[in-house]
Amino acid sequence: MELLADALARVKPSPTMAITAKARELKAAGEDVIGLGAGEPDFDTPENVKRAAIEAINKGETKYTAVDGIPELKKAIAAKFERDNGLSYATDEITVASGGKQVLYNALIATLNAGDEVIIPAPYWVSYPDIVMLAGATPVIVETELENKFKLTPEALEKAITPKTRWIIFNSPSNPTGAAYSKDDIKALTDVILKHPDVWVLSDDIYEHLVYDDFEFFTPAQVEPKLKDRTLTMNGVSKAYSMTGWRIGFGGGPKSLIKAMATLQSQSTSNPCSISQWAAVEALNGPQDFLKDWVRSFRERRDLVVSMLNQCAGLECPTPEGAFYVYPSCAGVIGKTTEGGKLIETDEDFVSALLEEQGVAVVHGAAFGLSPFFRISYATGKDDLEEACRRIQRFCANLR
Repeated sequence: MELLADALARVKPSPTMAITAKARELKAAGEDVIGLGAGEPDFDTPENVKRAAIEAINKGETKYTAVDGIPELKKAIAAKFERDNGLSYATDEITVASGGKQVLYNALIATLNAGDEVIIPAPYWVSYPDIVMLAGATPVIVETELENKFKLTPEALEKAITPKTRWIIFNSPSNPTGAAYSKDDIKALTDVILKHPDVWVLSDDIYEHLVYDDFEFFTPAQVEPKLKDRTLTMNGVSKAYSMTGWRIGFGGGPKSLIKAMATLQSQSTSNPCSISQWAAVEALNGPQDFLKDWVRSFRERRDLVVSMLNQCAGLECPTPEGAFYVYPSCAGVIGKTTEGGKLIETDEDFVSALLEEQGVAVVHGAAFGLSPFFRISYATGKDDLEEACRRIQRFCANLR
């Protein structure tokens, strides 16, 4: 008898992590590989944040803390929500976890039952459907279109809602597309959700600060205050402060939900790392001016990658409004054969041959629920990006 839970059969390992691991393996074996799969900034964590962590260690802040966050961090998060989003949360309406993924996990596991449905626009971040399935519920995937900049329409949302719908997961700017919803876009969606009093909103705002070209960020509870009592607004320090390894995510929502999430966390990981929490206090309360330079760098890289990919035969790359990803279509190369004799029938075939023949690691669109596309993370050095794009151009030019 195999000692594995039935629930495990419903999920698969993260494809983005698998691609990153594969690229690292090939590099370690001496292969010339450029990895564009990882979703983390290449900038170092700001110095003031690192200093705050060292000070916390020296002060002995190395013990267990309250299960879902120290009071000082909850106050810093409340101030951030007020400052950036015009949202008012008391500290007992705020949760802190070991990364944004745990906030999402806690919320979904604490609220879903077998037979419940969760609406997820595709393409989506790879973990959303799997967490829903782990909870025994059903992900309802609603495909978006490149022509509509990969954004969910109110009509498609209305059509997907049933009496079993418990949540809609909303991610702007989006991983994997970088698509971002304007205030009007969000209002059109919240108008639909208001008509369905049993549907909650899980808003993943992790890329909030990484927006370009005068785009103004809004979050659903800010646009429609009537939805605040059934919205979990999730964020974290990983992307905006380049603190992916520090593992601090947070969320604001109704007290009853936050309490249920804390109960779940008390029986899983307990508190997030105490030192990381103090570092996050400094990240949120400290100077934010470095963000302008980071955003400018990301925008330059985005423009470089979009321009070079649109010069590739058979590829079409839209210009995203945020995050640090592009999601080009490779529909124009399906059915062609590579220089090495491989037939490209899917986007997975495309990325597999690209890695094998040109040493460029990207993630296939099927992993995010929408084909035939692939995702590139441009959170890497400009020289590597240019060289990777040259290799992709060469790869596409050699297709027959």
